[in-house]
Amino acid sequence: MLALITGGHGFVGKHLTDFLRECGDEVIVTDICEGGPDLLDESALNELFYSIKPEVVYHLAGQADVGASWQNPGKTFRVNAEGTLNVLIASRKAGVRKALTISSAEVYGKVHSSDLPIKESCPLSPASPYATSKAAAEMVSLQHASADMQVMRARSFNHFGPGQSEMFVASAFATRILRAQRSGEKSIPVGRLDTRRDFTDVRDVVRAYRSIMCDGISGEAYNVCSGDDREIAELVHALLAEAKSDIFLRPDPDLQRPSDIPILRGNNEKIRLQTGWEPHIEFSQTIQDIIKAARSLIDADT
Repeated sequence: MLALITGGHGFVGKHLTDFLRECGDEVIVTDICEGGPDLLDESALNELFYSIKPEVVYHLAGQADVGASWQNPGKTFRVNAEGTLNVLIASRKAGVRKALTISSAEVYGKVHSSDLPIKESCPLSPASPYATSKAAAEMVSLQHASADMQVMRARSFNHFGPGQSEMFVASAFATRILRAQRSGEKSIPVGRLDTRRDFTDVRDVVRAYRSIMCDGISGEAYNVCSGDDREIAELVHALLAEAKSDIFLRPDPDLQRPSDIPILRGNNEKIRLQTGWEPHIEFSQTIQDIIKAARSLIDADT
């Protein structure tokens, strides 16, 4: 199976590339940071896709920072919504058989506790510019699902693992903890720690993406999640314990995100039943791997 991954040099893209190749798939990667076309350059995307003629497309590229979306909501919307439109148009013109677009659990917004765990049937109620852009991209994806080209959507909850950017919570804390430990600092600044999120190891996430591509139903959306939620405080204390650090956590209001969603916990029954996927990697193993990767990165910088 010839697969094209947009945003393939990012955190998830690298893990997905490795996994697909392990499965025997042929993989081609495009990423703007490596000279690939901009998602808003429709003609360049058309040319690239037609030259490759992939069987399947995993559309990972986009603006993924929720916080940054508040500074530039217009660009976030264009990149994520219009960019998805351009990718699907290019896919159709190139004769792509299946496409998977990556959405986010953020599209659900603030869900009442009685509606937890969140099912795919839960109404979309985006609470940030990022979430709005992803909700719009989902509608574009749904419109393009047809007999000629199957299009599925993955609603990913929080994923984490080795190699993630410091703009995401687990890697950010791991790096801060280890750097403070080395410099002799006694504390690190933190935002809200009472927020609860559903974390899944990125290596389980990419398995889910391929399972949806292989066995998902066109037009459908699938939660990619563990089914459990944890306080950010639990995540941070697990990282501290793995790093063998007793650094004090100092509250900093400037690190708090606007319109933060108190709790996200997903229901993964649909993807389990339709594809057979389920998460395998334990939370403690992911924590261990994150600290190890962060320590190696810091060692390389010194």
